[in-house]
Amino acid sequence: MGATTDVRKLRPSDHGRPITDEELRVSKFEGGYKYEVIDGRLYVSYEPDPPADLIEKWLYDEVRDYSRERPDIINYVTDKARIFIPGRKKTTILEPDFAAYNDFPLHLPRAQIRWQNTSPFLVGEVLSADDPDKDLIRNVALFLRLPSIKEYWVLDPRTDPDRPTLLVYRRRGIRWQSVIEVPFGKTYSTRILPGFELLVDPRR
Repeated sequence: MGATTDVRKLRPSDHGRPITDEELRVSKFEGGYKYEVIDGRLYVSYEPDPPADLIEKWLYDEVRDYSRERPDIINYVTDKARIFIPGRKKTTILEPDFAAYNDFPLHLPRAQIRWQNTSPFLVGEVLSADDPDKDLIRNVALFLRLPSIKEYWVLDPRTDPDRPTLLVYRRRGIRWQSVIEVPFGKTYSTRILPGFELLVDPRR
């Protein structure tokens, strides 16, 4: 009889415990939280409250709508990605609010597609007021380690969820350029998404 992997239910109290990718894959989860792995340890954070969730869905929809018009630029966009960060001594897996791909292996049978074999070129987060360092420090450093990621977007709703600010980290070689701050009501465009214009106003 073959060996089996114990299935356990992960909870916020498991934050910081050592965990393998296999353990995470077969685990069940207490709802209302996001579960990531940072250097082989579980990182538990709150799922967004309604103000941040509404912004997250708006941003995701904006990118998804563009992908439908330009599948030659974005062939897959998701809010369920698991991004494996290379060059760490232990497993590090991030789950951004959205990830966009230009070479997602849609040609493969679906059973053969694995997150660890895919790499997005654009990722985004809505800043967590409970843990801003996760998005502004931790993720800034970790996403830089994945060369495929050309831009990292952070929407900051802390001052006013109806009037967020967009922060853009744009890759230049092995480092980010100085962060680009796009105020509420202004429009952002980028060479990596030809023809795309993002008016920073989630109330639309």
